[in-house]
Amino acid sequence: MHRIEIYDTTLRDGAQAEGISFSLYDKLLLAKRLDSLGFDYIEGGYPASNEKDCQFFQRAAEMDLQRIKVCAFGMTRRKGIAAERDAGLRALLDSGAAVITLVGKASAFHATDVLRIDLEENLAMIGESIRFLVEAGREVKEVIFDAEHFFDGWKTNADYAIEAIQTAQRAGACRVVLCDTNGGSMCEEVFQITREALDALDVPVGVHCHNDCDLAVANSLSAVRAGASHVQGTINGFGERCGNADLISVIANLGIKYGEYDVLGDKGSEHLTELSRYVYEMVNVNLRPRQPFVGKSAFAHKGGIHVSGIARNAASYEHIAPETVGNERRILVSELSGRSNIVELATKHNIENDPALMDKILARVISMENTGYQFEAAEGSFDLLVKRCAGTFRPHFETLYFHVTADNKARGRVTADATVKVRVGDEVRFEAAEGHGPVNALDAAMRKALNGHFPALRNTHLVDYKVRVINSEAATAAGVRVIIETQDETDLWGTVGVSENIIEASWIALVDSFEYKLCKDEEQDR
Repeated sequence: MHRIEIYDTTLRDGAQAEGISFSLYDKLLLAKRLDSLGFDYIEGGYPASNEKDCQFFQRAAEMDLQRIKVCAFGMTRRKGIAAERDAGLRALLDSGAAVITLVGKASAFHATDVLRIDLEENLAMIGESIRFLVEAGREVKEVIFDAEHFFDGWKTNADYAIEAIQTAQRAGACRVVLCDTNGGSMCEEVFQITREALDALDVPVGVHCHNDCDLAVANSLSAVRAGASHVQGTINGFGERCGNADLISVIANLGIKYGEYDVLGDKGSEHLTELSRYVYEMVNVNLRPRQPFVGKSAFAHKGGIHVSGIARNAASYEHIAPETVGNERRILVSELSGRSNIVELATKHNIENDPALMDKILARVISMENTGYQFEAAEGSFDLLVKRCAGTFRPHFETLYFHVTADNKARGRVTADATVKVRVGDEVRFEAAEGHGPVNALDAAMRKALNGHFPALRNTHLVDYKVRVINSEAATAAGVRVIIETQDETDLWGTVGVSENIIEASWIALVDSFEYKLCKDEEQDR
């Protein structure tokens, strides 16, 4: 087994992505989480750039981290300034970080045309900066050199790129990381150039890839196959422009698909899905459903022949077991489905020996999808559809009437009022409520009408609300599909409604949500 170090730069390089920001508390939480999963390094930020990063290193030093090494990131000294007088290098030392990652130019073009210095001065900046940190006589244990633009620099002046990384090694860098900073290198280039760099160095070599050609993960794997033993990247591939190498996929490919690499020690990969979604939630960004390994759709099966194959042998349409990365298999239902999908989704209803009922359910799904319904994210509504087709659904209440108004009379704020009329048994309830919007008001009014009979509804709350226009060519008369996600103490479920009126579509989905909760609780009590 070849040991591969995993270096996370989500808090620095990932935070440079458009729309991504971490609070100090977020940064500390992520450091703790990655430590528990066996990551080797976490880059906490650039202490010379802002007060938050300085505070992070102070607080991280007080944390009981077991394995992960916290790295401070910075640049080589500025041109014409001695290393000991450079404010950036001094800030790195003052951060107290035991590991410092220093970035310097490994490209002759960048030295002369971007920094506008001669090539010898650039080498001096690299060597003197690293040597100053290594010889600082304090708790700095490691200095890692990130060779910026190394692959592009190699292609135009290989001798100088080699000289840059050898200068870093001679100065005391414990690792040299080859950076595809522009993200434009091809896999075969990364493989070959990494091999030649390894021949020129005696210290471990790492790789840092950007995703501008959608090859960051593939290029990282190519470098490892060439002999690199250290991979830098970010959780979910966050990063500037098109992002960085997604460490989720890097870890899964190295640890599972190749099987010959020791990644994350003995922690394995079973927490990758949880980690991916944790970071999405932390930065308030919607997860990518089709993200390899950990996306919601990564092991979702819709076509009937696929589901039939999965039922016989999961390996027929899955390259790994979803549980290996902490994910789960999902069977979808649509007009593309066959009986296999219905059987898999409705196993708890024991209908596998009733082909007529399965055909009835499938026909109903096809008919409803023709009007705009989709059940892929609405398992609650699908469950109720099965019950209705089977004749086992017994409504807990009857909706008689609803009415919603919205205005901006409340000091310029738009508010909504809703009234609902429902029958529960022999009792008719007429209730009204106010909300921040029409759906919120309807939800509140329904709870007032039903809570006296069904107190379990107090433990549910809406967590998401999505609207999709179905036939946009109809302009303002277009139909809409509303999906509501609801959560209780143990489960999360979706329900769907379709109408040309967005309020009615929301009402249909909301009523289904209440009914699904009540049916679910009854089944659990049996």
